[in-house]
Amino acid sequence: MTVTTTRTGAPEPSSDSPESAGRRLLRAGFGLIGPRHARHSVSLEQLGALALPIGDDGVVIGVDAEGRPAVLGLNRPTPYDVVLIGGLWTAQVLALRAAATGARVAVETGRPQAWAQMVHAMGGGQNGLAVYEVGRVPPQGASAGTPVLVVRDCGMRPPRGRVASGPWQAVLTLLPYLSPVAPRLLRQARLVGVQRISPDESAELGRALALPRADVDALPTLADGFTLWCADRDRQYVMTQPTDAEIGLLGTPRRMD
Repeated sequence: MTVTTTRTGAPEPSSDSPESAGRRLLRAGFGLIGPRHARHSVSLEQLGALALPIGDDGVVIGVDAEGRPAVLGLNRPTPYDVVLIGGLWTAQVLALRAAATGARVAVETGRPQAWAQMVHAMGGGQNGLAVYEVGRVPPQGASAGTPVLVVRDCGMRPPRGRVASGPWQAVLTLLPYLSPVAPRLLRQARLVGVQRISPDESAELGRALALPRADVDALPTLADGFTLWCADRDRQYVMTQPTDAEIGLLGTPRRMD
């Protein structure tokens, strides 16, 4: 290797050396050159043995029958309507967990006292959860950066909401039982969650959702904290396991309020 000398007397690599090429990269803004390692490769036969932890982003709503996390993707660029025929406890856990993922939660309810403890625990409505009277939910301004979950806790016959689902704004409607307005809500819902209901309600819901006989028989016997989630032809039983903080705030799982 030939070496030239600068005016300061410091040796400088010649223009054809690797050191010179590295300095040109530094001046061009490419940063430091890291260590070089041998490339890793697998054969086509070995490719099938790779297991990659890829799943949907969203709210962990519990575990499935195999003990794997069940994730509900509420933040979507398209309208998303969810109907939960079940208890307030489950709806509040979903609201808490949605807020924990960065979504703003707007609760439309005729029983604001049932949500007061959650509002207080989350900072008086300033940190992701706000409660409104029925029919008084203002436009939420949902976006990809600030997704919104609207929880409609309006009793057996919820009126048509002023704020509908839209891009980055999902709507969860809570029904304590299978009410006369349920067929309309079920038709527009993308996802339906069902907790313990009576045998008559289970038979009616089975016809509406085309449930297998095994599910129709199982719904009246579900334990507290269990939900059958139905989307198109997919069905999954999920057990919602509360954290210590959720138990301290909401208590243990329960179907009745």
